[in-house]
Amino acid sequence: MNVVPEGYHTVTPWIISRGRTAELIDFIVEVFDATDLGRVGEAPEIGHAEVRIGDSVVMLFDKQDWNPTPAFLRLYVADDAETLKRAVALGGEVITEPTELFWGDRVSRFADPYGNLWWIHQRVAEPTPEELNARMADPAFGKAMEYVSSAVFTPRT
Repeated sequence: MNVVPEGYHTVTPWIISRGRTAELIDFIVEVFDATDLGRVGEAPEIGHAEVRIGDSVVMLFDKQDWNPTPAFLRLYVADDAETLKRAVALGGEVITEPTELFWGDRVSRFADPYGNLWWIHQRVAEPTPEELNARMADPAFGKAMEYVSSAVFTPRT
């Protein structure tokens, strides 16, 4: 018997909402071309729901009296610009513009309309160890990291 059920990974994140899980699922499906795997209950009282983004499952539920707790999720996507464009069109707010970092990922961040922060990564380079060392020492990549690290996110409640 497998320790992890088929179709899942060792770590499965939860996103907890206060009566907005159904809306959040629709947002995730549109932005990430995710699959709605099912819901137990109906808005605004979804007791359990799951979506598949790429090869990973994210679980969600509503808890009206839960203190606002934003989720922080990092995803690899095939087209970061298109993903970010869809997120903004559906009410997302750009926190970090797409920025290439020294290890070869272009990274952006957006806040969704439900109080969560999403890191969007697209692999754009495969630096060799020598290139990686040179990129780490390159002031342009240092500035890029400083920009990405300095952006402030304040969760919506």
